[in-house]
Amino acid sequence: MKKLEMEDSCEELKKRESRSENEQKETTKTIQIHRKTRSKGGLVTLPFVIANEALERVSSFGLMPNMILYLMKNYGMGMTQGQNLLFFWSAATNFLPLLGAFLADSYLGHFITIALGSLFSLSGTFVLWLTAMIEKLRPPAAACSSAQSLPCKPAAATPAQYFVLVSSFVLMSIGAGGIRPCSLPFGADQLDRKDNPRNQRVLESYFGWYYTSTAVSILIALTAVVYIQDHMGWKVGFGIPAVLMLLSVTLFLVASPLYIKRRSSRNLLKSFLCVFVAAFKNRHLPFPSHLSLYHGSRGSETILPTHRLRFLNKACIIKKGEDVKANGLPTNPWDLCSVEQVEELKALIRVIPLWSTGIMISINMSQSAFPLLQANSMDRHVTKRFQIPAGSFSMFTVIALTLWVVLYDRAILPLASKIRGKPVHLRTKTRMGIGIFLSAMAMLYSGIIEHVRKREARKQGLLDNPQAIVAMSAMWLIPQHCLSGIAEAFNAIGQTEFYYSELPKSMSSIASSLFGLGMAVANLLASVILSTVDHITNESAHGNESWVSNNINKGHYDYYYWLLTVLTLINLMYFGVCSWIYGPCVENGSRVSTDEEGDVNLP
Repeated sequence: MKKLEMEDSCEELKKRESRSENEQKETTKTIQIHRKTRSKGGLVTLPFVIANEALERVSSFGLMPNMILYLMKNYGMGMTQGQNLLFFWSAATNFLPLLGAFLADSYLGHFITIALGSLFSLSGTFVLWLTAMIEKLRPPAAACSSAQSLPCKPAAATPAQYFVLVSSFVLMSIGAGGIRPCSLPFGADQLDRKDNPRNQRVLESYFGWYYTSTAVSILIALTAVVYIQDHMGWKVGFGIPAVLMLLSVTLFLVASPLYIKRRSSRNLLKSFLCVFVAAFKNRHLPFPSHLSLYHGSRGSETILPTHRLRFLNKACIIKKGEDVKANGLPTNPWDLCSVEQVEELKALIRVIPLWSTGIMISINMSQSAFPLLQANSMDRHVTKRFQIPAGSFSMFTVIALTLWVVLYDRAILPLASKIRGKPVHLRTKTRMGIGIFLSAMAMLYSGIIEHVRKREARKQGLLDNPQAIVAMSAMWLIPQHCLSGIAEAFNAIGQTEFYYSELPKSMSSIASSLFGLGMAVANLLASVILSTVDHITNESAHGNESWVSNNINKGHYDYYYWLLTVLTLINLMYFGVCSWIYGPCVENGSRVSTDEEGDVNLP
């Protein structure tokens, strides 16, 4: 008997020793992983992350301004057909980052998503460069004399040629969908260390450098790349973006061993679907009298559901004890959701009406072809020997946006705070409304300038010669670009700040993608508006030219601008209604903070 007891005790000791060894191994493994993680990331990785994003933007933004000329000159497209294709390309480029954000947060992680996006972008720019290099990939008789004129019109593209062209746009859009939503948070992953007392300051500095690099890269694209296309042709002009994307991919992948690569978190899209399904299944349940019957996540700050959109609260009602496991998780996530999940979905639904008010200003921002054709028909000389490329006039939008943000944040707000003796800042919804109004003024001014330009073309006998240069300075176009830039500074930044402050922190990737989604919807609606205007006003049988005719001197681009002005003013009234219905924002205690000098720290 004693022998058996001794054997049992020996076995127990062996088990304890084995358990202790396993625990030590696990602890050692955890320490090694922690040390390995701490040895990665840091400032040394930022040049590679920022360069990847910056080079992608130089490549894509450098291709956009002159693309309408390339389509009309080399593919025989009309103004409406070419602009609609660009609308769809821009829509895909702005929509896919939202999908990329979901994939990165739920499945792939930031690193893999950026790497795949970079490879897709490289493939797209390479295919587009091939269309310029290989004559068989575009219609015959397409070799016109200059990138800035349209003296000849090639035959229509074959289905195969059209497929190659469109595939390049699709590949670049997929690439943007992988890179743009992930670069900013991936760079933050390299710096975000809770044990660093200066962590917040380091992140703020990173965000500043990130957005600065974005602005600089867009300016380079709108000046240097466009200038190369104008003076060295499409082969070199499309080859440069392809080389830049190759450099972008190489730099990003070379630094792979240095990166901190965080795993993906829970699937927000699945979480939203679970709430809808659970609420529908429980639709006949009465609301509980005891608050303890609402299921809350462990560690969540959200304890009780709000009364807004109350029907969704039924998704978090506990019907019986078996619905919740011992660890606090629901037995079936499609039958029971947490209060936090329900409130996340409510927050997203609530911002949708105000989100929709930003679509109209995005429609105005997407009208890139019209200012380009205007500038292309006007005197662009700054000096006798130097003239600004038509595609580079959009740089004034970026310059105005950047300068206004700096002045507003570092001069206007501190001065206003000093005068009033207390911190001052414009609320996010106020800034959004100001942006919509300024966008309407930009369209109004654009129509006036186009009306004057067309009158001058008629006086000079140039109605039948759209390639001729009207004796009117293109510098008159600068104010409309500046107004558009300031409008975007108010509305776009206001929108992004609004989403960040109103949506839960767990939805930050969605908050950063909502503006891009609005741009995508705007591009599709802009295509519908353009096609509708062309269809209604094109009465060739009666000798009337379409408002958006290929011949800018015979069309009525001024009327088109004024139509957008009216639609934008209607949208401003719609914004006022949505803002009133939404009620006060949660700006106090949000990610938007006001310091002692009155400076607003944008997220």
